[in-house]
Amino acid sequence: MNVFQAALLGIVQGLAEFLPVSSSGHIQLLEQLFQIRIEESAMMLVTVLLHVGTLAVVVIVFWQDWLEMLKALLVKSRQFWLLVLASVPALVVKVLLGDVFDRLNGGGLLGVFFLVTAVMMWLVERISGGRHRAQGGEVGVRQALVMGCFQALGMMTGVSRSGSTTLGGVSSGLSRQKAIKFCFMMSAPAILGSLLVEGKDAAEAGAFAAIGSMTLPILVGMVCAFLVGMVTVRFMLRMINKISYNVFAVYMAVIGVATIVMQLIGVGGLKPLGIG
Repeated sequence: MNVFQAALLGIVQGLAEFLPVSSSGHIQLLEQLFQIRIEESAMMLVTVLLHVGTLAVVVIVFWQDWLEMLKALLVKSRQFWLLVLASVPALVVKVLLGDVFDRLNGGGLLGVFFLVTAVMMWLVERISGGRHRAQGGEVGVRQALVMGCFQALGMMTGVSRSGSTTLGGVSSGLSRQKAIKFCFMMSAPAILGSLLVEGKDAAEAGAFAAIGSMTLPILVGMVCAFLVGMVTVRFMLRMINKISYNVFAVYMAVIGVATIVMQLIGVGGLKPLGIG
């Protein structure tokens, strides 16, 4: 992996992590199309490190919320426990069905999962009452659990985590604004968990030795993910009630169909359509 490829992956990570278009799906698509040839464990670690770049964005943008949690010594913070609660469903699914998701995420269903995201974005637009609905309830136990369950769907590569979680939020009565903020904050424990679990697996598979010569490209990718992520988060928070999620639905439908067609005709390094 060279500096250009790493920068491209970082830019895509910064955009797609906070737009409802699946960062993991786009990174996997680019990895296959550009035929980035590094060991699987090393690529897993690179992906995790790119997520660290976007984790820094969440920490900085919502620093006041994190500070309030710390002032409340965490245990007294209602928002902290809601974030913990929202993280439980994905953790349970990972433990119970991790092998199943590994098979589904092999790349053969990437285009199909892009189409699933397209349907989700269409539903967000329909359920939230279009772009004019600005009000909504507060995040409570029910909303946190629903959004947590929807976040588990985002474990499938090609299904947007932020998109599925936002759908969970608006379907449980939240406005887009409140759903997207809690969704972004939910990404912090999700990324930390991924860093610990996948980072450990990658390290045990010898990933650190494999990426020893890619230190500069990885750093470039992380910086790109951070910078682009900062712009994307602020854009989404400011424009969330002014844009139609149908735009994302159409985009994901187009890229989903295009990916399936490329899989069927064997374009580039895309894996054939199917499970495995």
